[in-house]
Amino acid sequence: MFVSSALVWFLLKKTIGIRVSLKEEIAGLDIGEHGNSAYPDFAIVEPMISPENDNGESPEVSPAAKKKPETGAISPDVAIPVVNKARSGAKMTKITIITNQDKFTQLQSALDNIGITGLTVTNVLGYGMQKGHGEYYRGLPVKTRLLPKVQVDIVVCKIPTETVVETVKKALYTGNMGDGKIFIYDVENVIKIRTGEEGYDALQDEEDE
Repeated sequence: MFVSSALVWFLLKKTIGIRVSLKEEIAGLDIGEHGNSAYPDFAIVEPMISPENDNGESPEVSPAAKKKPETGAISPDVAIPVVNKARSGAKMTKITIITNQDKFTQLQSALDNIGITGLTVTNVLGYGMQKGHGEYYRGLPVKTRLLPKVQVDIVVCKIPTETVVETVKKALYTGNMGDGKIFIYDVENVIKIRTGEEGYDALQDEEDE
């Protein structure tokens, strides 16, 4: 009985296979079979992880990024020297970009080039005019309505909103459905918790201060 079972499994392995490919195991069968991630909010999207730049070289990590934060509570007065350079009436704007996940690395590089130093990235699901896309499940056509997208949120003050918008449009435009959308909002205030800075000051990097 054992020998016959082992023979059957051996023949299956050599013919149709009894295990999915390594690529499918890493991506998850929910992607391959259904076209959607079962846990999109917790998944790390492969195109968003870019260990190399456009020249094929690994990007350098600044000493500040390598430095581990100290533990323990520190008073905001001594945490970092704060020079108040607040600009009265400085307009702050939040820009939300929703686009295809495989466009993220290209978008991030374009934003870096114009001086955007901070952003928030979220994996999201949704649909617009595309109304989802067709997939096949076990040989039968099925309609997947929600498409995986990436949402990028940034808040700008010193960099003109028009500059950001034009940069994003240039980086993402293909002329095809699904290039994405840009949403623009007014921001009432921003507070940096560590230092207590607000408004314009809270959006500046330490090296700019």
